[in-house]
Amino acid sequence: AQQGRVREKVYGKQKIYFADQEQLPAASDAELRGLDGEIAARSAQLQALQQSCRHMETELKDLNSSMTTPEMAKEIEALRKDCASYTEKLERIKSATNHVTPEEKEKVCREQQLYRREWRRRKRMATELLDAILEGYPKSKKQFFEEVGIETDEDHGVVLPATV
Repeated sequence: AQQGRVREKVYGKQKIYFADQEQLPAASDAELRGLDGEIAARSAQLQALQQSCRHMETELKDLNSSMTTPEMAKEIEALRKDCASYTEKLERIKSATNHVTPEEKEKVCREQQLYRREWRRRKRMATELLDAILEGYPKSKKQFFEEVGIETDEDHGVVLPATV
């Protein structure tokens, strides 16, 4: 700074040093345009390199998230074992002699339908009877059920089975 090559500016307690540009030769318009062109070319080159870098990072991320060859071999072996066990299970089921005949299945379905229909009918009758009693009862429905000792399907989480 004392020799004049570097200039000094003081901002409060801070000092800033920078090159003295008055000692540098002035650039012509042609040189400035050439430098601007070089800046534009380098900016385009930088963008192309950044794009290429992003593409490579994406590819690296995809490759890192995919399975390696040994992992793939283990997975294939595990799937083959599963397939063999399922095939064996299927053969056991096919060779079993205790199959349910369609007639037996139909009979069980009819019985279930009959019992479900009866359950609905009896539940409806009980509900109508209890509602008739509760019309003249001074306390709440819950208190009445508690007093009499009635347990509902809902108390035990029982749901009427769906139609098959």
